[in-house]
Amino acid sequence: MIINNKVSCAVKTALATCALGSAITMPVIAQEAQAPDGASDVEKVIITGTRGAPRSVQDSPVPVDVFSEDDLEAVAFTDTNDVLKTLVPSYTLQRQPISDGASFIRPASLRGMPTDKTLVLVNSKRRHRSALVQIGGSGTQGPDVATIPSSALKTIEVLRDGAAAQYGSDAIAGVINFVLKDNDEGGSLSAETGQYYEGDGTMFTLTGNMGFALGADGFLSISAEVSDSDSTNRGTQYCDTWFCLDPSSDLFDPDNAYTADPAFMEATKNANLGGEDVVQPWGQPNASATRLFFNAGYELNANTKLYGFGNYSKSEADGSFYYRYPGNGTIEDLRQEDGSIYSPLEKYPGGFTPRFFGDITDYSLVGGIEGEFGSEVGYDLSARFGSNKIEYTLKNTINPSMAAASPTEFHPGDLINDEMQLSADFSKYVGVGLYSDLLVAFGLTYMEESYELVGGNPESYEAGPHAVSDPFGFCDGDTATAAGLAVIANGSTLDCADSSDPVYTVVGVGSNGFPGYSPEFSGKYERDMSGIYVDLSADINESLFMQGAMRYEDYSDFGSELVGKIAFKYTLTDDFNMRGSVGTGFRAPTPGQQGTTNVSTRLPNGLPVATGLFPALSAVGQALGAKPLDPEKSLNYTLGFTGSIDDLKITLDFYQIELEDRFYAVSTRDVSTDPTSGDAYANYLALAAANVAGAESIGGVNYFQNAFDTVTKGMDFVATYTMGDTIFTGSLNYNKTELDSDPSEYLNAEDQFDLENSEPSIRSVLSVRHSFDDLSLMVRANYYGSYENYDGGFVQKYDPIVFLDLELKYQVTENMSIAVGGRNLLDEYPEKDTVNTYGDDCCGAVYWASNTVDWQGGYYYARANYEF
Repeated sequence: MIINNKVSCAVKTALATCALGSAITMPVIAQEAQAPDGASDVEKVIITGTRGAPRSVQDSPVPVDVFSEDDLEAVAFTDTNDVLKTLVPSYTLQRQPISDGASFIRPASLRGMPTDKTLVLVNSKRRHRSALVQIGGSGTQGPDVATIPSSALKTIEVLRDGAAAQYGSDAIAGVINFVLKDNDEGGSLSAETGQYYEGDGTMFTLTGNMGFALGADGFLSISAEVSDSDSTNRGTQYCDTWFCLDPSSDLFDPDNAYTADPAFMEATKNANLGGEDVVQPWGQPNASATRLFFNAGYELNANTKLYGFGNYSKSEADGSFYYRYPGNGTIEDLRQEDGSIYSPLEKYPGGFTPRFFGDITDYSLVGGIEGEFGSEVGYDLSARFGSNKIEYTLKNTINPSMAAASPTEFHPGDLINDEMQLSADFSKYVGVGLYSDLLVAFGLTYMEESYELVGGNPESYEAGPHAVSDPFGFCDGDTATAAGLAVIANGSTLDCADSSDPVYTVVGVGSNGFPGYSPEFSGKYERDMSGIYVDLSADINESLFMQGAMRYEDYSDFGSELVGKIAFKYTLTDDFNMRGSVGTGFRAPTPGQQGTTNVSTRLPNGLPVATGLFPALSAVGQALGAKPLDPEKSLNYTLGFTGSIDDLKITLDFYQIELEDRFYAVSTRDVSTDPTSGDAYANYLALAAANVAGAESIGGVNYFQNAFDTVTKGMDFVATYTMGDTIFTGSLNYNKTELDSDPSEYLNAEDQFDLENSEPSIRSVLSVRHSFDDLSLMVRANYYGSYENYDGGFVQKYDPIVFLDLELKYQVTENMSIAVGGRNLLDEYPEKDTVNTYGDDCCGAVYWASNTVDWQGGYYYARANYEF
């Protein structure tokens, strides 16, 4: 789908060996040149905007951020997502502690666009998607960046420009390229540990890299990482208007039959398997991972090179769901077949908090050959395969409809995303009488992708007897049947005339918290794509560089699309350039976004209710009024300039992204079995007609749609200043998204407001590095501007906040260094959530759970590194 080629050759001293590759390298690439003595050369050289000769960062026709190994090492995070969030102001990341798979694979965005609108590359080759489709909002299904350990990386390159015509459908917001280490000798070993100021979230990471020579003309670089981090909790004891476990709260009801019982209150300490002091913790999950990457290359001759790289990653994480208290619709008295009464409190005397476990397996393999034909035509032929699998487990829960027969552990199913792609890319310089030869780059590609929902064990989706009222036929109206009279004769308290008798109680179907994938909602979704592109670039005259690109792609499920882009760079003076671009783009909904199904507990109206997400083209989606999905289409504009004044280098770029038919989850529609509830009852009838198991217990439904249009406007400013042994770096992003069509058919007032206002419109990162011989100091300030959250007619405004990071690094020997530091050194937090009473959060949450501003507090760490 995306035809992007080899790793950049940015070091000017190595251009001779990179001449072959640079003829066919796509734009993204920028690295810091290294002088022969290992000192940093402040000029950065990139191949961007053309597959031709390298250009400096200031000469680039598009904005690029480049981060070296030192930059990555100075960020004390295990997750590469967090590294990007720290270094790139326009990259945002959420921590969603109670959000099914999103607790393990966190939603992120670049320039206000979800990650499925940002192309992710490794060594300039497309990275496969994760198997997780985010169940709310933009329904993102992008690559799991966390499976790419920072220890395996030589640089990270971020192209902040719409590039769909060059790279393909996902590159609406930009491109992130992860460049792997390529050393053929030596290596490194690093150990890091840290903990939050609160005394939790203890993390340990051990990483290593080793390079090997493959004969005289090849290399093999292997990187490995093992990490483990404990959970955190920034919540309080469960306490809300409907049920409160905190005796010190005004909401606590001393007359409640359960909370007034000391035995029940004591039993609540075991409600959560996580071992926390509260029944429902809010924070990061427990997580551990083992990751392996390799990168290899071999020169067959002066004009031909083989390359290959791949990874294997295995990670595990677990977190809590919402606490289930007595009388919440899950823990209810049920009349059994012998006429006796059963309560889930027999299994869980203090109520229970389901625990959700995710095991993620990710692997990929890429191989290719590149070189040059005798006619000076460069070529790159490659193939790749990638797979991501998520296996879910639920513990400490029940299938309520099975009553006493229910197990307490379930396997609700697996998600699998597979991709295979073949690409052929070519390039040639052609003399056409311009200031420089015209670079003609062209190629074609073919990709197959599939998304599979693997069914869970039957108990995870089975509709037990108590999915319906009076399951054993004890009553006929107010009168007991023969079966009812028989159990009454054996001592049952059955009273058919009492509408509150447990014989009439209906409870949920499936493993509570995350019902399993039944055969009706399991299956495999597949598609294929073929594409072709052409890219032309040249210096028109001494001052003007131009590039034009077009791409045609054809999908088996969405038809074809033609997109294009024009970019330029104009030299104003020796030190200042103007640059800009305009291009169209598109993104076809993935097989996963077309086929994912999910029933989980959410808070559409303030109370935790079972909410179902169904495919737009499913019988349920169609009955609810969903329309077939279409590709999203974009129009991108950028205009900016670059300049330098002595040791000060700056870039300033303005951009606008017009996105048409934006893909989004519609606001949750209420479901009710009450015939007087209007649309809510009609939604229930639609579920029942589609044979959805447990339709009576579902309180809300939604689905994905092309729901509205948006316009995103923004600005990126980057400056670096070198003063002797001190380097100052500053970056600022302004980003604002507004609705450009009437979304009221799909989104309620809250979702409309949050789409436009819930993220800071201003983000900035300022850092200073200074070296004192063997001691170096790094200070970094992360600034988040104000933002707002709406719920229940109430708007909470969050003030700007600054997180300060500090690291001291000491070079003990030539090969060994140690570092100590603090992240969020001053232990700053965003304001506490004041709208959760109205339903945006609940149940002991102190901070807005979907906040893009971190709410875990200060963190300190120590790291030791050995190079050999």
